[in-house]
Amino acid sequence: QVQLVESGGDLVQAGGSLRLSCAASGRIFRINAMGWYRQAPGKQRELVASIASIRRGGSANYADSVKGRFTISRDNAKNTVYLQMDSLKPEDTAVYYCNARIAQYSNLNEYDYWGQGTQVTVSS
Repeated sequence: QVQLVESGGDLVQAGGSLRLSCAASGRIFRINAMGWYRQAPGKQRELVASIASIRRGGSANYADSVKGRFTISRDNAKNTVYLQMDSLKPEDTAVYYCNARIAQYSNLNEYDYWGQGTQVTVSS
C-alpha cells in the first residue's frame, strides 16, 4: 500500500505565506510526477502545480492563477513534494490535495495516489 500524508495547511492573512508538504510512504518502486490540486467549496478540483521526475526532466507547471506566487519542489530522497505559497489571496482558500503517480513494483505499472487533503484558508 501507498500513503500520501499532507501537512502545512493553516489560516493565514492575505499577503502571507504557507508551505505545504506531502510525504509518500509504503511500497514504492518509483515515483513519477507529483503535484498539488485544490478544491474550493462549490468548485471542481483543479491542478495548482505539478513537477516531473528527474528522469523526465524535472520541469514544473503551474496554473495561471498561481504563477509567480507558488513554487513546487520535491525531495526525491524523502519521497516528498512541497508547495511554497507566497502572496496568498482569499481566492486561494481551498482544500489542497497532493497527488503522485507511483509504480509500486518493477513492472512499472503506475497509478495515481491521493492524499487526504489539507485546508488552506486565507482571510482578507
